[in-house]
Amino acid sequence: MNTSAELLVDARNGVGESPVWDAQRQCLIWVDIPGRSLWCWNASTGQTRQWPTPEMTGCIALLDGSEVEPHGRWVAAMETGVAVLTPLEKGTVELEHLAPVQHPQTGMRFNDGRCDRQGRLRAGTMVSDMTLAAAVGRVYALNGGVLSSLLSGMITPNGMAFSPDGRTMYLSDSHPQVQTVWAFDYDTDTGTPHRQRVFIDMKPLPGRPDGAAVDEDGGYWICANDAGLVHRFTPDGRLDRSLAVPVKKPAMCAFGGPGMDILFVTSIRPGGDLADQPLAGGVFALRPGVRGLDEPKCFL
Repeated sequence: MNTSAELLVDARNGVGESPVWDAQRQCLIWVDIPGRSLWCWNASTGQTRQWPTPEMTGCIALLDGSEVEPHGRWVAAMETGVAVLTPLEKGTVELEHLAPVQHPQTGMRFNDGRCDRQGRLRAGTMVSDMTLAAAVGRVYALNGGVLSSLLSGMITPNGMAFSPDGRTMYLSDSHPQVQTVWAFDYDTDTGTPHRQRVFIDMKPLPGRPDGAAVDEDGGYWICANDAGLVHRFTPDGRLDRSLAVPVKKPAMCAFGGPGMDILFVTSIRPGGDLADQPLAGGVFALRPGVRGLDEPKCFL
């Protein structure tokens, strides 16, 4: 099995995040947070497109019922709240505001998030300046067009994923002071997490926990930021394997491809000398030998 990383797009994203495989269109969609842009790679043509967005976007989810639009409609957790983005052929996006967010302090935005197995969006917020180490981040639930707080007291919420049966929610805090992944029992009827416990203490391991995905066997794949690795943990929290990417800061991973057996990895392009990682900010593809799960569409 060849598990070496292949460069998919030399995107040079500031922070490439939230890759989502669109099975209908056979496309990978993701965002560049500081670049305020939505990106699309078409697997059939190999072509890449991008659209500017009016705010920084932390995460996206494909909206249910958007099959007729050429590029779909995307629920996006942004700076001032959650909106629906519709990428247009002419290279712009239509924006429809859904739910505003009341941040506890200035300089905050949404970060990592995704839909649970029932299609309900859950997403975390953070202070953009991580050097402040402000533990005012929250995880919000979007229900009926209204945001409500599920969890609080986080610095950089990240790594959200759900087990195949949807009854376990994973969540990390990727700030250097925390570097922990938790597991929660998840009530699929009410969409609420409870019984928080440590799933992985990442401090003794290479890399900080960033974005994550779950495979069909329940394996938890998480990008090890600063270490150039993607780790897989078994459902009981055991480190199973680590796959390398040719950049120091992989940001988030997602399964996709016609057989759902490709692991796509977005990355960060930091400032400074990049002579040792010229592909930083690119999107990579690996074949880890396992299959992923279809990403749930978002129900409003």
